[in-house]
Amino acid sequence: MHNPYDDPAVAALYDFFNPWAPCDDFYLDLVMNAPAALDVGCGTGLILRTARERGHTGRLIGLDPADAMLHIARFHTTAVDWIRGDLATRTWDGGFDLVTMTGHAFQELLTDQTIVDALRAMRTALNPGGLVAFETRNIDARAWEQWTPDHAWTGTLPDGRTVTDTNDARPITPQGLVTFTSTTTDTDGRELLSTVSTLRFLTVHHLDTLLTAAGLTPVERYGTWDRTPLTPASPEVITLARPA
Repeated sequence: MHNPYDDPAVAALYDFFNPWAPCDDFYLDLVMNAPAALDVGCGTGLILRTARERGHTGRLIGLDPADAMLHIARFHTTAVDWIRGDLATRTWDGGFDLVTMTGHAFQELLTDQTIVDALRAMRTALNPGGLVAFETRNIDARAWEQWTPDHAWTGTLPDGRTVTDTNDARPITPQGLVTFTSTTTDTDGRELLSTVSTLRFLTVHHLDTLLTAAGLTPVERYGTWDRTPLTPASPEVITLARPA
C-alpha cells in the first residue's frame, strides 16, 4: 500500500501542518521520565529530538515506515536512533521503559488483528513496569464531520507562500473507517499536494477489549492533553497502559 508520508513533498510540509502542540508536551514529559523510550510511527521525530535537546541521556529510538520522514529526522539530529519499519517488521524483547504511538498513528491500524498485533509488540518491547502510551480520537466527538471543505485551514510557508489545506471526508463505515482526501493549494488555486487516507474510530469499550487481548491494562485515561478525565464530549481518548 502506498504510504503518502514517503513522498518527500508531503514530508517537507508535515512539520508545518503539525507544529508543536499540547500533545507534544504531554508525550515529552513521559519521555523525559523514561530511561529508554521507543516512539512508534515517529514521523519527523519531533518529540524524541526535542527530548535529546532538553537533556535526555538515555536510549531513544524512533520507528517509522517512511524514509522521507526519517530523512528529516536525521537532518535535525543523529543523536537518536532512527529506524525504518513498523511493528510488523521490527520487534524488541524488552529494552524500553516507555513505548509511545503519537500523532493519531494508532488510527492507521484498520483491523482488530493489526491493532492487537501492534499492542502486543509494544507490550513485548517493555521492560518490567514499563508503560505504553497512545491516543485515538474519541468516536463520540465525531471529528470527521468537521473534515469538510468549509473548514479549510490557511497558513504561510517558511518561503512566504500562502497555502490552504482542505479535507473532504466520506461517511463513517460500520467498521468505524473514515476515508478522507486532503488537498493543499496555493493562492492561485494550484494543487500542490493531494493525499487519500483512511483512519479507524473505536468505541472505548472496543478499545479496552483489544487492549485486554494484547495483555495490557489501562492505568490512566484522559480526554484532553491537560489530563482532564475522559467524557463523551472529549476530543481524545488518551490511554496509558501497562502489562496485565
